[in-house]
Amino acid sequence: MAGTFKFTFGPWNIHEGADPFGPDVRDSLTFNAKLACYKKLGFDGVQFHDDDAVPNLNNMTASEIAAEATALKKTLDEHGLFAEFVAPRLWFDPRTIDGGFTNNCPECRAFAMERFKKTVDIARLLGSNLVVLWFAREGTYIREAKDSRLAVQRIAAALDEILAYDPDIKIAIEAKPNEPMDHTYIPTTGHAMALGLLTRDPARIGVNIESAHAILANLDPSDEMGFALAFNKLFTVHLNDQNGLKFDQDKTFGGVDLRRAFNQVRILDKHNYGSNGEAVGLDVKAMRTQKLEQSTKHLSNSREIFLDLLEVSRSIPEAVIEGYVAERDYEGLERFIVKALMGK
Repeated sequence: MAGTFKFTFGPWNIHEGADPFGPDVRDSLTFNAKLACYKKLGFDGVQFHDDDAVPNLNNMTASEIAAEATALKKTLDEHGLFAEFVAPRLWFDPRTIDGGFTNNCPECRAFAMERFKKTVDIARLLGSNLVVLWFAREGTYIREAKDSRLAVQRIAAALDEILAYDPDIKIAIEAKPNEPMDHTYIPTTGHAMALGLLTRDPARIGVNIESAHAILANLDPSDEMGFALAFNKLFTVHLNDQNGLKFDQDKTFGGVDLRRAFNQVRILDKHNYGSNGEAVGLDVKAMRTQKLEQSTKHLSNSREIFLDLLEVSRSIPEAVIEGYVAERDYEGLERFIVKALMGK
């Protein structure tokens, strides 16, 4: 067990509590106020969307984008923080209502590609060589509206163009089986990793595994992580929790299923996650009923639960587990693990 862990989250994880069924319930915090929270909560780095880092970038020149990103890098340095990754927020623009790379409109696809390149530029200026790509609206509400073979080829071509655009950039695909589209292209970790084989440099195409997204695919997050680790493709993680096959809830890590969380911690630690600079990213939301002064507890709680489970995992002698396995005493092993989680 030799994982080394540094923690990150995105400014969207401190939010106003709006959901598809209701309006904001908390006041907003400014971006700088959010940055000031990071170290206090025990975090080391920041996840960004491109327009978190450079608001209104669609209406800015390349030099204006560079100036703003450079100023943000200075602010991060002053806070003692690093930028873990930048992700293009393609799903918010009217031009990508029908997808970005898989859009039926050539002009819309060109916009998505240009926006993706701006994301890469921002990431490099912030000192990161990692971009995260959530496909969001890369799918369809009606299968006859798009050709799925062509859609996959278009996505692969977009990735290939980015790999050529910057020879050092790495792309972590964040797969999700549903939401917001009825039919999502590249819905799982396996799809994402296979997609990389259609590009010029598959080694630079990896994954960002989010706990909730794996659960929504009726898969176990720790198994998805193990699969990606076997291929050296786990570039980052988004830890959270999920209460069943519902909408993406982004609940506090370990808040629903402590044993499921335990196995995610264990697989990361067992295989030295973080030793190449990977971060433990959180993507969690405060409960909607929380007051503003309590609206960061979900972040500190998630980090503390991870570290508590890490302590439990490292306290378990591997020889004991191996003994149960050798005897094929899985009932005994299950009881042993549950007792460990109960502190007995």
